[in-house]
Amino acid sequence: MNAENIGSIGATIGVGFFVGILIGYALKKVIKLVAVVFGLFFVGLAYLQYQQMVNINWNKLQVTSQNSVTALANATTQISNHISNATDSNNHATTELAISNFGIPLTGSMAMGFAIGFMKG
Repeated sequence: MNAENIGSIGATIGVGFFVGILIGYALKKVIKLVAVVFGLFFVGLAYLQYQQMVNINWNKLQVTSQNSVTALANATTQISNHISNATDSNNHATTELAISNFGIPLTGSMAMGFAIGFMKG
């Protein structure tokens, strides 16, 4: 490694870390906002039911939400399996390309920045 590569790796790590912090911070803020909106929505529904303006079948709502979560979990598992199968077929070429393009330092620093940004958000 020469000085030019070390400077490039350092810049990659710094930019990846900073971008990771921004993504983690923003994602946590969005999750909090969505949780507040859904919470207020359900509080409003409960209040309307208490005032007997609407009638809500909470059991059907629970079954529907459980089915949605199950479908989401199955889709996530299938995507994960598809990605792992795709990387196994051309693993050597992908690894060589990632190392040559500083993919490992970028990914590692971005993951660390994401974790810090998510904790501080």
